[in-house]
Amino acid sequence: MELYTPVLFLAALAAGFAIFSVAVSTLTGPKRYNRAKLDSYECGIEPTPQPIGGGRFPVKYYTVAMTFIVFDVEIMFLVPWAVHFDVLGGFGLVAVALFLLNLTVAYAYEWRRGGLDWD
Repeated sequence: MELYTPVLFLAALAAGFAIFSVAVSTLTGPKRYNRAKLDSYECGIEPTPQPIGGGRFPVKYYTVAMTFIVFDVEIMFLVPWAVHFDVLGGFGLVAVALFLLNLTVAYAYEWRRGGLDWD
C-alpha cells in the first residue's frame, strides 16, 4: 500500500484543487445573465432559428470534421517517425511513403469531389 500513497495523495490534491477552483469561481465570478447565456450551449450569441424537428446539418460539416481528424492522425504518425528516422532505416521510409501516398489519394479524392469548397 505504501507504493500507492503518493499517487493517492496526488489524486486527492488534484480533486481538492478542482473543487476549490469551481467553488471560488462561482462565489467571485461576475453574474450577468441574459437570454442568450441561459440557453443551451451558451456563448452570448443569439442562436439561429432551427426548423421544427431539428432539421439537417449539411454534409460539408461532417466532411470538414473528418478532414481535420485525418490530418490530426497524420501528424500523430509522422512525428514519431521523424524522431526515430535514423533507427527505422529503409523500412521506415517505405512505410511512411505508403502512408503518405494513401493520404494523398484520399485528399485528392475529396478535393475532386468538392469537399474543400466553401460555397
